[in-house]
Amino acid sequence: MSKLKAVFHYAASDGIAARLKAAESDWLSIETCDEADDERLFHLMAEADVLWHVLKPATAEVIAAAPNLRLIQKIGVGVNTIDLDAARARDIPVCNMPGTNSQAVAEVTVMLMLSALRRAATFHDATRAGDGWRMDPGIFDRVGEVAGRTVGLVGFGEVARRVAPVLQALGAKVIYTAPTKKENTGLAWCSLPNLLAQADVVSLHLPLTAETENLLDAAAFAAMKPGAVLINTARGGLVDPSALHHALTKGTLLAAGLDVFADEPIADNEPLLALENVALMPHVAWLTPETFARSIDIAVQNSRRLLDGGEFMHRVI
Repeated sequence: MSKLKAVFHYAASDGIAARLKAAESDWLSIETCDEADDERLFHLMAEADVLWHVLKPATAEVIAAAPNLRLIQKIGVGVNTIDLDAARARDIPVCNMPGTNSQAVAEVTVMLMLSALRRAATFHDATRAGDGWRMDPGIFDRVGEVAGRTVGLVGFGEVARRVAPVLQALGAKVIYTAPTKKENTGLAWCSLPNLLAQADVVSLHLPLTAETENLLDAAAFAAMKPGAVLINTARGGLVDPSALHHALTKGTLLAAGLDVFADEPIADNEPLLALENVALMPHVAWLTPETFARSIDIAVQNSRRLLDGGEFMHRVI
């Protein structure tokens, strides 16, 4: 039996490479391709049966370069970086893996919330520079605690479900909005406009679609409470970048914690980089060894189903 050929399209650390090597078998080979190496990607895709896709867009061009492609497996949840129309045209199944990164993203959501409220990045940089004990005392008027604040969760999937009880344990009031009310949450549901008007902290937990793109625009930021904080560990395209910058410098926002951006990698001249009231991460909230262990297991199982038949897990199309 010839081996199924999978391409893992992401830079692999030593630990991830070891996990991928261990996942290979007499029926599966896995090649790794750094997202920056387009030449290697197209070379590998020429013979690939499966694409294990992470973040760099799986475009129509990438799909067309793979005549043997039989499955696109998202390592994660959001499939907005996959050309679904091109996959449909070839009848190539696309699957994701909800829940595999929920714990990691939930933990970073809380971390960014605390970091933004307490200006962790500013204090870190000042202390490293030897200025930690010589800072303008006015900065302490711009910090705060989670306790006593209302946190609004926009979307209520697996990540939000894990975040909510942590915030409640810290003393926050938690509310949420979602297209439909969820059962047994113990939380108050409200419309998005009502949530924006009430929340001291707004945290985004929903996919990027045509309906949610730029969900937070200038009007939305203007409707938020003065001194509010925005946390985004979902998708950068949910937020209008220029409106966000205006809100952080001249508008309602006290601070923000961001793991995702409308354009990635973020440009060197991105205005957000110059702001001291923003805690930033490079879209790695999901990335832990534990997440990869869970993800590789599902990717292997779905790849095996190409040989054995049966329904794919978490099929999107």
